[in-house]
Amino acid sequence: MDTSIERDVDTVARTLYGEARGEYKNYGEKSLIAVANVICNRKNINGESFTSICTKPRHFSCWNKFDPNLEIVKRVSTADEIFFKCVEIAQHAVEKNLQDITQGSTHYYSTFLGKIPYWATGIRPRFIIGHHIFLKTKI
Repeated sequence: MDTSIERDVDTVARTLYGEARGEYKNYGEKSLIAVANVICNRKNINGESFTSICTKPRHFSCWNKFDPNLEIVKRVSTADEIFFKCVEIAQHAVEKNLQDITQGSTHYYSTFLGKIPYWATGIRPRFIIGHHIFLKTKI
């Protein structure tokens, strides 16, 4: 496999793990697929690499410098059952073989934030799973 593809699969998988592993415990793989859909939808719009999309500053919080998930995301291995599933879904995403269950969503936020983020105000949610609200906004 091409090393850039391997890197993209790994980065997407780590992003899914960092962003949605808590939802996976309650809602299964749809929670991981929904986050992967957002990554794919952004790629379809701007054409950047998957790795670039996932690690862009302040886009996916698990990659933020001071996020407590960052070290967890960096260290996890496929010995972890949830991460193993993340790798499978990431592979499908990178191969463009993943159904979009989010209706074109490009962003999401967690209700754990306590309030709607400014960028989501007035935008109709397209998909909701657990504490994640998915929407389509301008990138």
